[in-house]
Amino acid sequence: MSYRFMRVIVMFDLPTDTSMDRRHYRWFRKFLIDEGFIMMQESVYTKICLNMHSVNKVGLNIQKNRPPKGIVQVMNVTEKQFASMKLVVGEADTVNIQSDERMIVL
Repeated sequence: MSYRFMRVIVMFDLPTDTSMDRRHYRWFRKFLIDEGFIMMQESVYTKICLNMHSVNKVGLNIQKNRPPKGIVQVMNVTEKQFASMKLVVGEADTVNIQSDERMIVL
């Protein structure tokens, strides 16, 4: 089996006007974290996947658990494309390990 690491990037803009809207926002954010997503920046979460099969599975799971209102966008990129992202302003977050190595020695 050939492995081709992929990144799933979820971007969302959900309303927070009513208490029910805020509840849906918190529930969706918690769902993403429970599924293994990490926050890149506010309302942008990312997850690494082994191949396209797991990417499709994650996408279907997001569709099943989407909130009733707002915008949720999902983008899939290869790990090579994700690694070539350039930081324009700010500092890189060094808390999260950004590597596709199978074993990481800390």
